Amino acid sequence: MLHPDRLFPSDPTQRDIARRLYAEVGNLPIVSPHGHTDPSWFAKNEAFPDPATLFVVPDHYAFRMLYSQGVPLESLGVPRRDGGPVETDSRKIWRLLAQNWHLFRGTPTRMWLDHAFETLFGVTERLSAESADRIYDQIDAALKTPEFRPRALFERFNIEVIATTESPLDPLDHHRAIRESGWKGRVVTAFRPDPVVDPEFEGFQANVEALGAMTGENTGNWAGYLAALANRRQYFKEFGATSTDHGHPTAATADLSRADAERLFDKALRGTVTPEEAELFRGQMLTEMAKMSLEDGLVMQIHPGSFRNHNPGVFERFGRDKGADMPTRTDYVRALKPLLDRVGNERDLTIILFTLDETSYARELAPLAGHYPALRIGPAWWFFDSPEGMMRYRETVTETAGFYNTVGFNDDTRAFCSIPARHDVARRVDCAYLARLVAEHRLEEDEARELAVDLAYRLAKNAYKL
Repeated sequence: MLHPDRLFPSDPTQRDIARRLYAEVGNLPIVSPHGHTDPSWFAKNEAFPDPATLFVVPDHYAFRMLYSQGVPLESLGVPRRDGGPVETDSRKIWRLLAQNWHLFRGTPTRMWLDHAFETLFGVTERLSAESADRIYDQIDAALKTPEFRPRALFERFNIEVIATTESPLDPLDHHRAIRESGWKGRVVTAFRPDPVVDPEFEGFQANVEALGAMTGENTGNWAGYLAALANRRQYFKEFGATSTDHGHPTAATADLSRADAERLFDKALRGTVTPEEAELFRGQMLTEMAKMSLEDGLVMQIHPGSFRNHNPGVFERFGRDKGADMPTRTDYVRALKPLLDRVGNERDLTIILFTLDETSYARELAPLAGHYPALRIGPAWWFFDSPEGMMRYRETVTETAGFYNTVGFNDDTRAFCSIPARHDVARRVDCAYLARLVAEHRLEEDEARELAVDLAYRLAKNAYKL
């Protein structure tokens, strides 16, 4: 089902160039510097239970589309916060996916799943209500074999390194178990401090108190709080972390005086901050994290612009990350200025900016990254992790920021089996874009070959210090 020329230009000249470029990168190792795969998979190396648990239940790309068409999340086996009843028959869940397979036409989810079905499990027929049980049985039988355990798939995918993402309150026991197992697969962590730097995060005060208990620092005062965060960053580095990640609602930053920061922190601990003060505190913490990155060398990622948990009913029943996050308009030029005034000219600091607001690429992100030594632009992300989104990204960013102020590709996924598909899509789209530049005599083909390898492999490895 997978056409060898998928995503290549229809123009014969450009298609031939894209084929030659793809031949240079199609089989390169995967560098996955940021994502949300579960480290327990690699620590325990247990078989995935069944096709629905692997492909449907944990994947908000899959169940989001079904929910939009009226399919209840309970019927897809998505766990409820209160432990209430949900569908547990994985075959029924799978049949629901198959019956609604037409909903995914033209979406990247369809492309990723088709890729996994065919290349991993040898499925050569389209998923449908009629084929659902046959395909389920084919995948289920494979999952029961040693070749489909997480570590075996990691090696089969040709993953050189993968970074998971954990809260500062995570003891990183799974990463410790991976290290002590002697397995050679490289799985590192990344530091995601949102639960202890966002006053509006549920349980913020208790989280800060737990941070103090873990580090032996007095997080009841500003100095102890910062010391505790620095302590946990160092702990994460011991388990391979090379980056931090910040999922704030906006890109707002601040550079307050120590006295003002202390007063604001005290209000946050008391739970008396207004929404505007919560935003100011988050902004101050981005600047504090950037200053810490100058000290400890961790690459900083800022993922702003998502209105989290937009659907309160879904959040109340199922919690975070259930397909109800929405993109918002995002300002960078003014929002980042306090941070950039402080650290933007530092050549030893790397801050990678992401966006869910595509209008900001040419207007703000490319000019910023095309000037400040500390800034790089992250790849097309989340809603725009798609062939069209990737192509729009290249077309709007490259003319101002070039290629080398970007950082290649990262898959940013919870769906383990989609990783090879996502990287393959990115490599094909980049080859298609480079082929056009060669055909238009804007690049020589030898330059395009070097760029194709950079975009697929070297830029991510270098930017994330991997």
